[in-house]
Amino acid sequence: MSPGSKRTGRRLGAAAVAVALAVLAGCATTPPGPTPAQVRSDIVRRLPATLADREGWAADIETALSVQDIAPTPENLCAVLAVTEQESGYQADPPVANLPAIARREIERRAAALHIPRLILDAALGLRSTDGRSYADRLSRVRTERELSEIYEDLAGRVPLGQRLLADRNPVQTGGPMQVSIPFAQSHAADYPYPVEQSIRREVFTRRGGMYFGILHLLGYDTPYERKVHRFADFNAGWYASRNAAFQNAVAVASGRDIALDGDLLTPGAPLSEPGQTERAVRSLSGAIAMDDRAIRSALQQGDRLDFNHTELSTRVFALAEQRGGRPLPRAMIPGITLDSPKITRELTTAWFATRVNDRYQRCMAR
Repeated sequence: MSPGSKRTGRRLGAAAVAVALAVLAGCATTPPGPTPAQVRSDIVRRLPATLADREGWAADIETALSVQDIAPTPENLCAVLAVTEQESGYQADPPVANLPAIARREIERRAAALHIPRLILDAALGLRSTDGRSYADRLSRVRTERELSEIYEDLAGRVPLGQRLLADRNPVQTGGPMQVSIPFAQSHAADYPYPVEQSIRREVFTRRGGMYFGILHLLGYDTPYERKVHRFADFNAGWYASRNAAFQNAVAVASGRDIALDGDLLTPGAPLSEPGQTERAVRSLSGAIAMDDRAIRSALQQGDRLDFNHTELSTRVFALAEQRGGRPLPRAMIPGITLDSPKITRELTTAWFATRVNDRYQRCMAR
């Protein structure tokens, strides 16, 4: 063998060793994750022992995590289970107490707002629906949000007065085992892994659909949070509500103004000339933070994204607030929101919801 051949051989040998070491290093630092079967087994172990079809629940949860590329860590699994237990007690279509009365009041409220006489409303509800019963009879026996949603869809599609009452907007806006927002599901349906038999709205009321979109709403976005309780608050109040509430708190400290810490940085649809409460308070700091109204509005419009953390507005407001307040300020706070829904019969808050879910999460993690 010629010297050149020997040198080539040595180079090839060295290259092979380098590749082998790289592969071994990769294997050492990135161990393979659990298999789908292992994830499902872990979920089954964490589900209540008395729950029917635990394997089916585990399969739907594992599929949602896998499709969305969410790591099946104990923290994520327990977060999903805690919200599901709190919202429905593991029922795909949970019954709602006093739903017939709630549904009837909602229709009567809409009729009154449209100045529709009670006599005409009663006549419309007395008409025969698609299943042979009158709408009034179906409303008097409704038990779940799925059943109510179907009645509303039927009424809007067949009765002219129903179209006026519902105005192409079904009042049932949440559903499924995680009580996820139906508009949220409809706007995030591009990667839904199952065949849609009728509509995304109908899918939300199934176990597989409700868990898929609920998991997406809970875990399908990056956050700066160090504690899961703030993600639970966001599930109730909207993505980044806890981060935004902390920003509002900093604005209040820096400006000396009282601000509702609700996580809403902008009034929806407000023109630049009509800022909301938070935006007005931020504008009062414009000289101190060296930003004009347009720059402030542009930054606040990023309040539904993680990038807001890195805006000059956030950085400057926190620096000013901590200087004036003389103390470090939190970067996440549970929003101060009182929950408002026809289903709620007592005063509840986002803090109540987040705390209850967090208690369930901690118990799951301890098991």
